[in-house]
Amino acid sequence: MESGLSLGSNRGNRMGHLRQAVRRLAALPGLQVLAKSRVYDTEPVDVPEDFRNRTFLNAVVIVEWPGSVRDLLAATRGIEKAAGRKPGVRNGPRPLDIDILYAGSCTVNEPDLVVPHPRWSVRRFVLEPLAGVRPDLAPPGSRRTVREALAALPLDGVRVWNGDW
Repeated sequence: MESGLSLGSNRGNRMGHLRQAVRRLAALPGLQVLAKSRVYDTEPVDVPEDFRNRTFLNAVVIVEWPGSVRDLLAATRGIEKAAGRKPGVRNGPRPLDIDILYAGSCTVNEPDLVVPHPRWSVRRFVLEPLAGVRPDLAPPGSRRTVREALAALPLDGVRVWNGDW
């Protein structure tokens, strides 16, 4: 099933964490990386005041995944852990964050997993990269496409990263 993953990093070698995440994703049995967005340097959203000085690098990776959404979650959590992510302050600094934005036509609403991601349509740091690879996508339950949701948001806090990806 085609799935969209949002990748973010705001601690350590941010670009290195994103690159390594894509390498680890591509190494998962049966997974195919179909597309990668541009990388964006973004202002933190919903983070504690103490951590607002650390910008994120964000990107979206589109993958074809042969397993279940639950298996994809387990795989992405393993990749986050391998990058050095540890439990800590909610929305605090982290070397790597991977969110499942959508997974084919699946919908999941469980305590530890909601798909499509509940805030995909209100976060410019997700929509900007997603629009670069799937602008006409309308995730399950949405009446708007990615392009339409992006057009409805203010133009602030997101800059294209000029580094190599």
